[in-house]
Amino acid sequence: MKAGRTGAVAALAGALALSALTAPTARAADTGITVSRVVVNGGKPIVVGTTEVKEPPVTFRVTLPPGYTTADPFAYDAEPFLYHGTTPAKGIDNGGLQMGIYTCDEKSDRIADCEGSLYVDPYYRLNSNNDATTWKIGFVGRLFEGDSHLVAEEYGTVSGGVRIRRYAKATVNAAPEPVAKGKPVTVTGTLKRADWVKHAYTGVADASVQLQFRPKGTASYTTVKTVRSSSTGALRATVTATLDGDWRWSFEGWSTTGGAVSSGDYVDVSGAGGNVREMHARPW
Repeated sequence: MKAGRTGAVAALAGALALSALTAPTARAADTGITVSRVVVNGGKPIVVGTTEVKEPPVTFRVTLPPGYTTADPFAYDAEPFLYHGTTPAKGIDNGGLQMGIYTCDEKSDRIADCEGSLYVDPYYRLNSNNDATTWKIGFVGRLFEGDSHLVAEEYGTVSGGVRIRRYAKATVNAAPEPVAKGKPVTVTGTLKRADWVKHAYTGVADASVQLQFRPKGTASYTTVKTVRSSSTGALRATVTATLDGDWRWSFEGWSTTGGAVSSGDYVDVSGAGGNVREMHARPW
């Protein structure tokens, strides 16, 4: 379905999704349509949780074959999509992630620059944690005549790939509060990430996580210690109280998992003084 005065607008059924890339030109031999200049999500991976739908932006260029013009938005469809599998056509039928709605502005009689969004629904389209990987990039081009009569359709590929990651989150608790200067402070927390099978957040095991501190009145956090999460994603470290300030956990992320930073937990230290270099940590 298409409409519009200055460009094409396409609406395709089904749930959709993508991530970030800049891709080279792909040629659709059967239609003569070229899809190029594909940029998804500003070049960043898409990080997806358990319930929130993601709609990353996507831009691309369409070049039409001789005999077709961008002045007739009903004469063509062309858009990229993500897929698994051996071929784009099979991939789109087996959980592929498509464009939803896009608009195109004519740059010439046969060239249009298009923009729109993809649709990532973790509940319906990401049904395995193995989906946290690099997805292949395909495209579909279609030509129409008369009353939306399909005369040619082509599924092709674009080199490169798009990374989809599992959303992660961290919590923190520093105690006791308040604490006397020189006494121990125990900082605990959890690191969890989206499980697309259970539709819940589950613990991340054996992750390297940084314990960070920001002294009162300052803007920057400093890493005090690095620990590894337990088999259930639990975090724990003990440090010596020297300054008033905020404690937090920071996880840089993996290729399959987005990074996570907890909120800060403020601890008041009675008799606090000196500066952050006086702090030291000990094993727990």
